[in-house]
Amino acid sequence: MPHKITLTGSATGPLREYDRYVAFDMREKGSPSAPKGLKKSTFISYTVFVAKKAFNKTGLTKKSIMHEKILIQGEPTLDIPIDECPGEVGVICFQITVLPNKNDKEKNQPEEKKEPKKEDSAPSQEQKNTEPTKQGEEQAPVSQPVAKEQKKETEIVPPEAKEAPIQEKKAAPQKKQLPTQPKGTQDVVNFEEIIVPEAFLKTRPNPEKTQKVIDFVKRTGRLDEPLTIEKDSKVLKDGYRRYIVAKTVKMDKVPVVYEYQK
Repeated sequence: MPHKITLTGSATGPLREYDRYVAFDMREKGSPSAPKGLKKSTFISYTVFVAKKAFNKTGLTKKSIMHEKILIQGEPTLDIPIDECPGEVGVICFQITVLPNKNDKEKNQPEEKKEPKKEDSAPSQEQKNTEPTKQGEEQAPVSQPVAKEQKKETEIVPPEAKEAPIQEKKAAPQKKQLPTQPKGTQDVVNFEEIIVPEAFLKTRPNPEKTQKVIDFVKRTGRLDEPLTIEKDSKVLKDGYRRYIVAKTVKMDKVPVVYEYQK
């Protein structure tokens, strides 16, 4: 089975052009939480080789590649001469994707936060409109005492009017408590605490499905499903694609569900 590798970040060096492909350098740091007894990994430099047709489709230029954040999925290689591959590891790129900037994500978040506020403010206006009518209904039987039947009707109306705002008040906090995490989430943990097994690192998730999840996170501000991990060791058991997406958009915390939860 061929080795797979995924890189995220910007180019650390200028773009170099060849006959049928382009090359540029990238760098990634290792996990901050190494297993006990082992030394922490350090930065590793990579030289990425991309076919010109695939590179031109991204719309990147020699200047923009130094500032745009990109996702690289491919295979490592050690057979390229050092003149063309100054990095420690060469990467043959199969898929290159330009990721959204932080500014675009911040512009979308205020709009999403404003929508629930409008829904919360609506009941308060309805309550203000109903309060004058309730006061008028309560004053009517006092100013115009006519018959016993009318008095009975006025006695029945106030309890119904009192029950309406109670139901509205109960509905309001439910809107404030809308879940900000996907269904089935049992906990939220720091992204850096999750340990990815070697078997996952050797796989390459489908780029199209990965991009769909990235678009979902950009649109909603959260993952579509929680990651599955072991509770004690925090080893990833399922959801490697969503792990890559969380890493790509630099999420500090991620929703999880425990595999061995009693």
